[in-house]
Amino acid sequence: QVQLVESGGGLVQAGDSLRLSCAASGLSFRSFAMGWFRQAPGKEREFVAAISWGGGYTYYADSVKGRFTISRDNAKNTVYLQMNSLKPEDTAVYYCAADRRGQGDTNAYVYEYWGQGTQVTVSS
Repeated sequence: QVQLVESGGGLVQAGDSLRLSCAASGLSFRSFAMGWFRQAPGKEREFVAAISWGGGYTYYADSVKGRFTISRDNAKNTVYLQMNSLKPEDTAVYYCAADRRGQGDTNAYVYEYWGQGTQVTVSS
């Protein structure tokens, strides 16, 4: 049974930092690309960042480029999202997802497995 468990969300002020973690089990983690997506109230789920199976390729939404960093530790079956200079518009539920094709993708439909999400709230 595949499980993706996000953690690290919380309530912070604008300009603060958070690091999200996503621990994976039940899959060959080192062969999967991993992605982070987010969904704000009343909005569609949107791509945030993705990383290829070996970490050699990363992709970011324009809205987070330069502020967020995705990374992975295949020995720990964990993917991270370091979020700096947070803004109120970053407020959302953040989800991690796994794509067995391995290269990384911005399209949510290609991701096979999803976590339950972790809430990030940024106050102004």
